[in-house]
Amino acid sequence: MNQEVRQSKLAALAHARTMGEKAYDDMYDAHSFRDANTCYRDAKDFFDDAIQLAAELGLDEENEALTQRLAHIKAVFRSQFAV
Repeated sequence: MNQEVRQSKLAALAHARTMGEKAYDDMYDAHSFRDANTCYRDAKDFFDDAIQLAAELGLDEENEALTQRLAHIKAVFRSQFAV
């Protein structure tokens, strides 16, 4: 992987992480379970993308941190929003 591709993937990883955190924050501002569920799905999708990019880039510690963060988000949703 050349430097340009690596930089592009690093930027995409940062974006996915940021958007995942935003979706997680938005989950708390949702006005209905359906809206919260949409935010939850978005957060999962963004974190899945970030995890995949971290793996492709060989960023093992980042991959582990993102995986743990996603597990936390799933646990919070299930305990606070699931019916």
